Amino acid sequence: MQTSRKVARLLATIFALSVAGSPAYADERWPRKPITLIVPYAPGGTSDVLARILSAKLHEKLGQPVVVENKPGAGGNIGTNLVAKAKPDGYTFLVGSSGPIVIAGALYPKLPYKPETDFTPVAPLAKATFVVAVNAKSGLISIQDIVSKGKTGSLAFGSAGSGSPQHIIGEMFNIEAKTKLQHIPYKGSGPLLNDLVGGQVPLAFENPLPIMPQVKAGNIKVLAVTSAQRSPLFPEIPTLAESGVKGFDAQPWYGMLGPAGLPTDVTEKMNASVLSILTSPEVLAQLKGQGAEAMAMKPAQFRSLISADIKKWSEAVKQSGATVD
Repeated sequence: MQTSRKVARLLATIFALSVAGSPAYADERWPRKPITLIVPYAPGGTSDVLARILSAKLHEKLGQPVVVENKPGAGGNIGTNLVAKAKPDGYTFLVGSSGPIVIAGALYPKLPYKPETDFTPVAPLAKATFVVAVNAKSGLISIQDIVSKGKTGSLAFGSAGSGSPQHIIGEMFNIEAKTKLQHIPYKGSGPLLNDLVGGQVPLAFENPLPIMPQVKAGNIKVLAVTSAQRSPLFPEIPTLAESGVKGFDAQPWYGMLGPAGLPTDVTEKMNASVLSILTSPEVLAQLKGQGAEAMAMKPAQFRSLISADIKKWSEAVKQSGATVD
């Protein structure tokens, strides 16, 4: 509760500063028609939940309908490309995850968009604290167990699919811990979870949301979080760095972007609106229910985060030789 209040105060401060420091808008009438939020995934995931939270709140703030459209396919690349090719008039935005923006460029040699130049960063929404999860009967009771067995090449990890954040986090672990974990791709977190519970795969680097019911049931154990600091959502769980994998920090995020060339006034007005929504205790509670934490950044800060993450995640892809096959 105390953490939620701190986050709310931080977001409120940034919101106030953003409004006070923003120049007069060139088009006071924006928006003058419905706005579309494109989610590059099927309904039900975290990006979709975030978009639907925003759509209702933005409608109230901006006075125009805000429609969510799901455009899944190719790991999020199809919907992401639609936004990259959209007219930069302030009526089409992407609400997606970091994968198609910071990972896809290194995985897809013929990606139809350029992540660093074809978008206008508007606002990060939330960050996901991924966890190292093991089957409760796997015999793996610590990160050192994973490291020791992983060095022999006899241990495998499952992911939601080749090129997914879960996959690349596993490859980052291989690089930092000098292990040889074998990768087993699944078609989504659902099938992966079934096999993790069933013992067909012993280990996963996963978003906590789909696995927490099985953690509570005693079928899965969480050994560490992949972020640099402990998560306020799971304060009792150590980080990988604390567990011996020094310097490890991998935390996928969800965010809003527009097409390249989005007018500065529209970008700043949308950013201020999103930040004000994220100050709501109701929204903070909804994010926590998704296993996510609210983020607060101006557009320039978000752009810097994207650039840094592209470098970090792309390096992991190159060093590991990961592919989407």
